[in-house]
Amino acid sequence: MNEKEIRNIELDLLLEGILRRHGYDFRHYARASLKRRIASIMEKIGVENISAIIPRILRDDAVFNEFLRTMSVTVTEMFRDPNFYAAVREKVIPNLRTYPFLKIWHAGCATGEEVYSMAITLEEEGLRQRTQIYATDFNNESLDKAREGIYSLSKMKQYMTSHGNSAPKGSFSEHYHARYDSAKMSDSLRENLTFANHNLVTDGAFGEMNMIVCRNVMIYFNKDLQNRVLKLFRDSLCHRGYLCLGSKESLSLSEVAPDFEVVPERERIYRKRGVPSFDVSKGNND
Repeated sequence: MNEKEIRNIELDLLLEGILRRHGYDFRHYARASLKRRIASIMEKIGVENISAIIPRILRDDAVFNEFLRTMSVTVTEMFRDPNFYAAVREKVIPNLRTYPFLKIWHAGCATGEEVYSMAITLEEEGLRQRTQIYATDFNNESLDKAREGIYSLSKMKQYMTSHGNSAPKGSFSEHYHARYDSAKMSDSLRENLTFANHNLVTDGAFGEMNMIVCRNVMIYFNKDLQNRVLKLFRDSLCHRGYLCLGSKESLSLSEVAPDFEVVPERERIYRKRGVPSFDVSKGNND
């Protein structure tokens, strides 16, 4: 047995141990990404092989929390891919206006920058007060940061530029308060905004969402897990609801592709198919 095969056995044992001990299932994450992140943890705590890290991750909560931080996707920014938000305004918002009440699930929200971007978009379009946003992630430290809504003031200039390219209907500076070297998002943006722990791999569906946003998360999953999560999203959407993915993600080769139609493919926005119906209590679904 060669060294590569031994490392694969070690990795399998580690992932099985994490599932049984902590309840987190990383067995279907893309192997290349897993190996890079685990190598990073090994370097941080000073071990040379995966076997040496297994007992520490299983027994030491501090080491396991470091593992979670490394595995969590926290690279994010406000109005990332501003063309996406422009497309939401042009292609999605007009239909959402027909509903008296909206529910949006932002899955894999990390530290919250993209959630607040959506809240700002809805505020500018006059929809925020009738929208409930559920923002979820499996990393509690990231969720705490998102709940605070406090970000580096030095990044606001970059965010302001991105906001300006998203077809805005207001000034970005209206949505935060600057103090010293930090910027705190407006309290009004946190109204009807709920942050909660949810694991896409192991937890269940959110029912009857008008829109689900999950951008640049599934690129870290293997094909089987991608299909499982996409089915979860499909089942969580209401009739004719919208699914928004990241720029490097697509439904085109997925098992759920027949269940959706493309809105703008370039921005990876899709709409759930279904038998046309009209429900006065929910608005016009067409």
